[in-house]
Amino acid sequence: MAKTITTNELAKKVVNHEETLILDVRNTDEFDNWKIEGGKVEVINEPYFNLLEGIEPVEGKFNKDQEVIVVCAKGGSSEFVADLLEASGYSNVYSLEGGMKVWSEHLVPVKIGDLKDGGSLYQFVRLGKGCLSYFIESNGEAAVVDVNRMIENYEGFAAENGVKIKHTLDTHLHADHISGGRQLAEKAGATYHLPPKDAVEVTFDYSPLEEGNNITVGNTTITVQPIYSPGHTIGSTSLIIDDQFLLTGDILFVKSIGRPDLAGKAEDWVGDLRNTLYSRYKELSENLIVLPAHYSFAEELGNDGSVSARLGDLYNKNEGLQVEDENAFRKLVTENLPPQPNAYQEIRETNMGKINPENEKQREMETGPNRCAVQG
Repeated sequence: MAKTITTNELAKKVVNHEETLILDVRNTDEFDNWKIEGGKVEVINEPYFNLLEGIEPVEGKFNKDQEVIVVCAKGGSSEFVADLLEASGYSNVYSLEGGMKVWSEHLVPVKIGDLKDGGSLYQFVRLGKGCLSYFIESNGEAAVVDVNRMIENYEGFAAENGVKIKHTLDTHLHADHISGGRQLAEKAGATYHLPPKDAVEVTFDYSPLEEGNNITVGNTTITVQPIYSPGHTIGSTSLIIDDQFLLTGDILFVKSIGRPDLAGKAEDWVGDLRNTLYSRYKELSENLIVLPAHYSFAEELGNDGSVSARLGDLYNKNEGLQVEDENAFRKLVTENLPPQPNAYQEIRETNMGKINPENEKQREMETGPNRCAVQG
């Protein structure tokens, strides 16, 4: 019986930039759409059906004593292939427990930094989908930003750190993943905040996330200052925390910029996107640390597994911020759009409260990468 490895153990390897060899036995179209990535991750794709008669298709692609992690959709096929490899003399083979289904939901908390008057800021990295959420804690209170639907991760982290969640916030109405912000707020007795311009069709009560409505966490030590920054959605709102950190939602990423088309309004919103990136953010301190809601490329993961960059540095090297001509910018943004995220309309309706799919259906809806960025 082949050995297994948990998503937590694999995540540590990816975050720590350990050399990791993965044999992905899903069908090639599934693999091409979405796979495990990391700075030192090498992935070989060989569909399971090609290996039913024997392991010849992968022989010679790795050494018999080399560590190999076999991955499939849910963990069954990978166990079968791992057993085949072991029976053929491969001595260091593991099957990923739960496969890509469980990998998609795994969250890794990484400390970003200390806050001036006490307290800390953490980034929760969802390696399997490229989603980033944030946990701000001070003096026994916490606010959680862009919460994923696996809210038990945040509840457990709050309990471990002895803090009470008082606020949950979404920087915008998400289209790539189902927000857990409202559910977490209900369970924790917290206030849920959403930009009102993104909440026109929602079916629930919320607190407006708007400029001027500062949100205090702890003994007034952390001021979360919203900045209206439309472009990805009409309501997109950034957050300045402690005059040190800029949470940009899906407006600005480390290697790209947000796409403006997920509500079908690319032509209308591209001007807003440009104004936010080329005017509003330009007025901010270039020393702010940009913390986005997503990442798209493995190389965006830093040495500690976090995703961040100094705002001034992004104005020097992020290609989406280098296009001075307005027509050229419009062309870049509207002609370099990747495919829409999986089930994005259903995800938007779920986040509006219009539909409430079963858990298994929600998992299916979120399958695949986030695709919130323009591909330059």
